[in-house]
Amino acid sequence: MSNNRGRGLQANALGTFDTVVMAVAGSAPAYSIAATTAVLVGAVGLASPAALLYCAIPMLGIALAFSYLGRIDVNAGASYSWVGRTLHPFLGFISGWALVISATIFMVAGSLPAGSMTLALFDDGLADNTALSTVVGAGWFVVMLLVVLGGARLTVRAQLVMSGIELAILALFAVLAFFHTGNARAFDWSWLGFSHFDGMAGFASGALVAAFYYWGWDVTSNLSEETRNSRRTTGLAGLIGVGIVFLLFEVFTIAVNVILSSKQIDENDANVLGVLGEEVWPGVGGKLLIVAVMLSTIATLETTLIQVTRSLFAMGRDRTMPSALGRVHRTWNTPWVAIAVVGGVALAMFIASNALGSVGDILSDAISAIGLQIAVYYGLAGLAVVVAYRKMLLKSPGNFLLGGLWPLFGAVFMFWIFFESLGELDTAAIAIGIGGLAVGLVPMLWCWRQGSDYYRPARLDATRTVEAEYVFDDHPAPDTRAHEGLSTDF
Repeated sequence: MSNNRGRGLQANALGTFDTVVMAVAGSAPAYSIAATTAVLVGAVGLASPAALLYCAIPMLGIALAFSYLGRIDVNAGASYSWVGRTLHPFLGFISGWALVISATIFMVAGSLPAGSMTLALFDDGLADNTALSTVVGAGWFVVMLLVVLGGARLTVRAQLVMSGIELAILALFAVLAFFHTGNARAFDWSWLGFSHFDGMAGFASGALVAAFYYWGWDVTSNLSEETRNSRRTTGLAGLIGVGIVFLLFEVFTIAVNVILSSKQIDENDANVLGVLGEEVWPGVGGKLLIVAVMLSTIATLETTLIQVTRSLFAMGRDRTMPSALGRVHRTWNTPWVAIAVVGGVALAMFIASNALGSVGDILSDAISAIGLQIAVYYGLAGLAVVVAYRKMLLKSPGNFLLGGLWPLFGAVFMFWIFFESLGELDTAAIAIGIGGLAVGLVPMLWCWRQGSDYYRPARLDATRTVEAEYVFDDHPAPDTRAHEGLSTDF
């Protein structure tokens, strides 16, 4: 399927615990709550906890799809490879491209808060300076670029430190918020129901933002070629990651509903968590949670860089993008050309983003646009697993539910929120979201005309792969073609 004669990525670099940490860091709990809560409240008001709850159920279906597909095809491109080998290579390319574009947009959307949070530690007034936030955020981005360039082991060590501190701070404030007495509202179970949504279109726009909250756990699949026993590990870590961040998201959105007034949320659209911290623990809380958000944002910049560079590496290896992207550094075993290209493009976008307005404005449009692109590639993966496992789904109730019905529900949900929310979003978000996907048609058609083997795929079929040659995790052959499909214990 692909030209894999060059050097591969560093095999067996990550273990199960490392991979779970990467999944949680990919969803960036503190960043998502801080940067996205105002957008979610703007879309659905007090129904924020409900939007996150009802998006978690189909999201688990998509995580199951990634888990089952990862068992039969270990590939750094993840959904790009799976969708291409089950549904159609064109859809596979669009799936990979959706991740590349959404991740690239996120580098700007994520670096701005990293900059403004860092400045807020010293002076709250400086945090609103978009130009200065961009410069500091770009500095953090370059640091993460160098960490990712340094290899998977260095990446996960940095991640353990950043995410460890972030999760400890969040756990502390979850407890403090529970015992807080000065509340703006009393807790109401209706926040977890449907009564606060403005019809189905309102629910869809809330679910689209909620999809952005969860997005990122699938970095584990992009690291599959660098993970020990990845057929089991990457999918399991993704599922655990979704579960952990779901609990954190629910606790903090309920706390925001209880403790903060609508005015406070509206006036602090890019830093809701800092205001919550100040309310819960005056004088210290705001600063501590700003540290958590800053670390979370920097950590998720790292995981997003991994996702986009590993996807581009897989595309370069398959010659569906310039083959140079598939080159691996001799010392660090990382796709250094892809990392350099992504770094250059993102830094250029940082400069351009200064013309777009405030940090809050940029975040709002970017989050909605990324939500559209996430819905596309998650939805396609949900369909791909049903096709790959179609001959095995009726062999047991577990196969049918976990490998078929739940992922299919996840896929249908993703496509539904994509189309339903188009009528709700503003023109800028739709232009970024759909326009970004449309740009991918140019390289796709060009490489198809050039005759890349990717467009003549070996079909992915779980029943055939079960009987395929078993490749031991600890002893990959030199120049292994392990990414082309491995046995499964489905």
